[in-house]
Amino acid sequence: MANDLDSSSQLRQLSRYMVRHLGMLNAAVGDLPLSPVQAHALLEIGNQPQTIKDLASKLCIDKSNASRAIKHLIDKHLAQSQMHPKDSRCLVVQLTPIGKKLLAKLNSQQNQLFQEILAQLTSDQIHHIEQALMQYNQAIDKAKQQSGCIIRAASAADDAAIAQVIRDVSAEYGLTADKGYSVADPTLDCLSQIYSQAGAQYWVVEYEGRVVGGAGIAPLANNAGICELQKMYFMPEIRGKGLAKRLALLALDFARQTGYQSCYLETTAILKEALKLYEHLGFSPLSAPLGNTGHDACEIPMLLPLQPK
Repeated sequence: MANDLDSSSQLRQLSRYMVRHLGMLNAAVGDLPLSPVQAHALLEIGNQPQTIKDLASKLCIDKSNASRAIKHLIDKHLAQSQMHPKDSRCLVVQLTPIGKKLLAKLNSQQNQLFQEILAQLTSDQIHHIEQALMQYNQAIDKAKQQSGCIIRAASAADDAAIAQVIRDVSAEYGLTADKGYSVADPTLDCLSQIYSQAGAQYWVVEYEGRVVGGAGIAPLANNAGICELQKMYFMPEIRGKGLAKRLALLALDFARQTGYQSCYLETTAILKEALKLYEHLGFSPLSAPLGNTGHDACEIPMLLPLQPK
């Protein structure tokens, strides 16, 4: 947790530094008669005509702020509005010839700024920065998508709800009890007791007052130093938001802090999304399962060495 706080503080500091030194807090962008918001609006409208709603979404601002930016561009004869061809209640904004000339000047100015910055770096460094910023932007998007989702340690009060999630998702994918999947576990209705043992933890995802997913870590029986990532299930309404990865990372951090050397799991090819995530996290398939989990139908055993962060 301390390392996470240190990383968060450092990223915040670096983000503030970039915002300030790229001039985003200035009243105008360079020597142009545009505020940062107006400059971003000019760029987006130059790429494609925009409605106020579309522009607000792309700039991550409220519609009133987007409307003010558009009004400024129109007042300066940089943009013009016309009725939407498919919706008479909506206006579409596009650049005027004057606006296009100013956009060309803006692009030239910003290109020069970034060329001077990139001139300080090697090709490899530029590539690494591009990759890191792409990942950072993706993380920002996922965090926004997860707004309203609460991740917390499970309690006895969650037992019935998480058991129902596991049963519902298992039924959705045809993972029936008679085939040897974890939905048949006799402890399914009392998971809080199972994960109260030393070296174990279960987390649930709560959304709009309902438990809609979860995942856990527990020691793998008769395998010292190895834990198992278990019972990771999510209801359809919260899939695609990156929560599976977030819970897996949380569980793996817990495993490292607890002192485990490796993390084991068993899955099936039916769960294509889960298998792809495990591979992305660095899990490798094993030729044979470890221990005796009782999940005979999970034909893909995998293992991840846990290196200290």
